[in-house]
Amino acid sequence: MIKQEAMEVISSTRIAKDTIEMVLNNSYISNKAVPGQFLHISVVGHTLRRPISIAAVNQAENTVTILFKIIGSGTEALANHQVGSSINVLGPSGNGFSIDELTKEDSVLLIGGGIGVPPLYYLGTVLKEQGVNVQAVLGFQSKEYVFYEEDFIALGDTLVVTNDGSYGHEGYVTDLVDELDEFDSYYSCGPAPMLQAVTKTFPNKKGFISFEERMGCGVGACFACVIETKDEAGYKKICQDGPVFAASEVSL
Repeated sequence: MIKQEAMEVISSTRIAKDTIEMVLNNSYISNKAVPGQFLHISVVGHTLRRPISIAAVNQAENTVTILFKIIGSGTEALANHQVGSSINVLGPSGNGFSIDELTKEDSVLLIGGGIGVPPLYYLGTVLKEQGVNVQAVLGFQSKEYVFYEEDFIALGDTLVVTNDGSYGHEGYVTDLVDELDEFDSYYSCGPAPMLQAVTKTFPNKKGFISFEERMGCGVGACFACVIETKDEAGYKKICQDGPVFAASEVSL
């Protein structure tokens, strides 16, 4: 259940260009969150909350880790929060990744682009704990934006690609198809053009995609974040019905 909670800032670190890793403390959210969900964060001086994906959870320490990119005054204000300060959030919000059917015999591919990488790390840690074989492809603009590479390597085989070739492979995440081991299903999060390319690259694979989207209310009341689907519903709300959908369910 989504609740409005106060979360204490435990640490705040710039881990790549314009990219902040923030660790927050809250027992309710740390014990309820599942991979793929997000926090809808209130920022002082701004009307709309900011949706930020959950990158990691430590239930023993009651902490939740988020990563976000500074792209405007709202995220800049969020980045300026000091250790010990309190942040008002709604969460854990949205529906997470579908993993209940996975077994130790399964192999999955994680495909992340930019700030779409963090929720896949949380997913990857849970899958590894369950004994699922994990491999990952991470895409970034350039070397200075790369983060969490070593963390993903600890989960399984990991490839990094940058648009300009300044680090890892040059190109896009879908350019590395021939470098991948066989896998049963994929999970992807990133900008819409990347998700569209991923679904076209693996049309016969079972896949789940998570959308990065600006939101209004974040609880399904305002219809500001909708995605066209292929079923009778026509459109669904990303904040309430998503942000994760089966790749076969949505129209990109």
